[in-house]
Amino acid sequence: MALGLGNIFNGLFKQYGHTVIILLRLIDIAMLLAAAWVANYFWLHEVAINKDYRIVIALGILATIIFFEIGQVYRPWRNDTMRSETARIVRAWVFAIVSVIAIVTLIRLHFWFGSSYRWIITWCGTGLLFMLTARTLFSHLLRWLRTRGWSQGRIILVGLNQMAIAVSKQLNHSSWAGLEVIGYVDDRAVNRNLAGDFSLPQLGKLEDLADIVTTEGIDEVWIAFTGESLIDRAQYQLRHLPVSIRLVIDCFAFKQSKFLSLNTVAGIPTLDFLVSPLQGFNGYIKAFVDRLFALIILILISPLLSFIAIGVKLSSNGPVFYRQERIGWNNLPFTMLKFRSMPVGTEAKTGAVWAKSGENRATRFGSFLRKTSLDELPQLINVLKGDMSLVGPRPERPDFVEVFKDQVPNYMKKHMVKAGITGWAQVNGWRGDTDLNQRIEHDLYYIQHWSVWFDLEIALRTVLTGFINKNAY
Repeated sequence: MALGLGNIFNGLFKQYGHTVIILLRLIDIAMLLAAAWVANYFWLHEVAINKDYRIVIALGILATIIFFEIGQVYRPWRNDTMRSETARIVRAWVFAIVSVIAIVTLIRLHFWFGSSYRWIITWCGTGLLFMLTARTLFSHLLRWLRTRGWSQGRIILVGLNQMAIAVSKQLNHSSWAGLEVIGYVDDRAVNRNLAGDFSLPQLGKLEDLADIVTTEGIDEVWIAFTGESLIDRAQYQLRHLPVSIRLVIDCFAFKQSKFLSLNTVAGIPTLDFLVSPLQGFNGYIKAFVDRLFALIILILISPLLSFIAIGVKLSSNGPVFYRQERIGWNNLPFTMLKFRSMPVGTEAKTGAVWAKSGENRATRFGSFLRKTSLDELPQLINVLKGDMSLVGPRPERPDFVEVFKDQVPNYMKKHMVKAGITGWAQVNGWRGDTDLNQRIEHDLYYIQHWSVWFDLEIALRTVLTGFINKNAY
């Protein structure tokens, strides 16, 4: 299903998922306490946990509550795979443990504190294992209970369209909600091309709605097709029944509906379509983090930069840096820096050319820089200047932008954020001479889901997977 219903269904989760969230929080805390006891018994051979370690446990649980909330660990499960859920838990738990270790280290600088790092690391590994195991068992238990009708709300849809089909499929995969779509009513004939292999039964026409609600024990009526006066007709049919009525927004009426999300601005409900995440305070946070880390990285790798600069000078005559105009935030041009990998004047003969496998325009040392992505390191200076970000969509040259903007849908939307040295598309393998549509899909996903934690994940994946890529020429 192409539609991204994550934000659309958040309100539903708030109403039906609060019990699940409470249970998950309690399970996580219980697993961390059990893991702490295991770590304590393993290293100290004591059943009782002493005061110092109880302080560490309290700090860890507090950090877990904070970072699990920030990391959206308790968001709806929806169609999430175990892999994506595990990734969120691991990321948040690592941040929690790192913060605990940092606090313990600071305390030890001033006071005696009887705790060992090996105890904390053991607790970290055991706690993660316990939480993942408990969540897996809880998920299976919840699904087992739902399939047997436990606390299952019954829904009927009014009208059959693409959105109604999407709603039914989404709820069938959302076991946390405890909702079941049993059928639909519609005065129109079924469009077989629309329904496809969809097997939701038609229970009658709109005039039969009240009787169906009564006989089938319906808890909620969801109006998915908003034809003329349909809402008024449905409300009239249900006027004597204490049943909940919901209006489903037909997101398929919009192109590229996967980027839609519900929002409230000054109390006014809006349906957002690719809104820049860096407006207001978020923009200041990202700029601060970018410049801080860019400065730290530049200081740490300054010996490497000096070595590369010498190599560039020795490989061919000309400047160390290659300056190239690129299009960045708000469609504004800027000068991007790279270590020069080609002899001076190479592009004067060919013009702007897309780098492809097998080309031999680069020097021998320049080819090495390209394959290892080391030629991109001067862009840290662009980050310090505010032209770029550490993480974001990769910028293109104006000549290519003029071509791509008419060939690739929503291509120019990537400029709603600053261009980055690395990005979501790059860590997923879409760099160099690869499918532009896939790259833009990933760039737009990044824009819609941006957070500081998402940036950190991309940066960490860039470091862990290395800078060498088969598509880097």
